[in-house]
Amino acid sequence: MRYNLSDLKTVRAILEKHGFSFSKSLGQNFLINPNVCPAMAEEAVASGEDGVLEVGPGIGVLTAELCARAKKVVAVELDRRLLPVLSETLEDFDNVEIVSGDVLKLDLHALLREKFAGCRKVTVCANLPYYITSPVIMKLLEEKLPVESIVVMVQKEAADRLCAEVGSREAGAVTVAVQYYAAARALFKVGRGSFVPSPKVDSAVIRLDIRKNAAFAPADETFFFRMVRAAFAQRRKTALNGISAGLALPKETVAAALQSAGLPADVRAEKLTMEQLCRLSDILSESDKE
Repeated sequence: MRYNLSDLKTVRAILEKHGFSFSKSLGQNFLINPNVCPAMAEEAVASGEDGVLEVGPGIGVLTAELCARAKKVVAVELDRRLLPVLSETLEDFDNVEIVSGDVLKLDLHALLREKFAGCRKVTVCANLPYYITSPVIMKLLEEKLPVESIVVMVQKEAADRLCAEVGSREAGAVTVAVQYYAAARALFKVGRGSFVPSPKVDSAVIRLDIRKNAAFAPADETFFFRMVRAAFAQRRKTALNGISAGLALPKETVAAALQSAGLPADVRAEKLTMEQLCRLSDILSESDKE
């Protein structure tokens, strides 16, 4: 029997049966809007030959929609109390595997090799707890996994930041990092009333299409991200002051690099495009080696 996991009475009955109570520390808000998960699954799964990695399946409402469309679904769940719940709610599907563990600590390259042999491609789909949104997304991107896209639900404010244009007021260090690895776009908003318990903020679903080749490639990628973090660390500071303090470089060195890059000395990091950031990084990384 396939459960209606968008029905609040059904959800409460299942959770009560297994003695489950929500954990605030794990940011647990379960989705009960019947329209959201099918839309997310349609975005994530293009073919019945695809594999999907899900992070934080909860009670399985999104998992079930993914299983109905994909060849294989592997869901990583941190809360061991949910394992018996998932065994019951997903009992009708033979193409799902629940991995008990912390996605931030798992060897995802090994997991993908082991679990998705024979799949045409692999995508990631998740309703991420707000408190681990950035760490999870950055792990998925920085490890350069063999996945084509990431479809995730995040806090609306985080969605605006992640999908902002580099060089706009909304952009931050995480914006630069995400746009470096992927093309990001917002798909649709999800109101706070779509969850139980209801959070205090709205959410949004975004899609990250992984770039096969970076549009702009700095000479030293590690230095580039160090510089970006320093530049955005204190938004009220100019890029000159932020980079100088964050990288322990003389202000004269940073000022000279800005001038060489054709940038004003008082420019703020949020005004810099990806191309300008890469050019500045290349100039500074050479200075840093001297």
